[in-house]
Amino acid sequence: MGNDHVTLRSSAVFDLLAPHTPAVPVQVELRYDTRDPYAVIAAFRTGRAGWVEWVFSRDLLADGLLAETGEGDVRIRPASDDPETVIFELNSPSGHAVFETSAHRLADFLDRTYDIVVPGGEALWMDFDDAVEHLLSNDLHG
Repeated sequence: MGNDHVTLRSSAVFDLLAPHTPAVPVQVELRYDTRDPYAVIAAFRTGRAGWVEWVFSRDLLADGLLAETGEGDVRIRPASDDPETVIFELNSPSGHAVFETSAHRLADFLDRTYDIVVPGGEALWMDFDDAVEHLLSNDLHG
């Protein structure tokens, strides 16, 4: 697709859930870039200047709106008691976090990504020669 790349951004609030404490709202920026059409980046605000980024498969996010999905570090599912809420469970070496957010807001964001790159059309946006060159330049010099 040449230089027709698009970056889509949307602000959201995910509530951090912890036992026996009120939910803590966390500012999240969702980003979709046609240079990596299979992925959505969620940047979680961790303080005044800090952000932690997680990269999710766009398909994983869509599937998580409908049923429990994911393995290992990422699990996404609709809330059992509220179909308007989706639960994100994230595991990393530095800890475990459970968030909930609006299913409607996430679905709206995904719909906007589908307006740009239709499901199944991701390969049309990939520059495979550039991707191979990038991998070779980073991996073979180690």
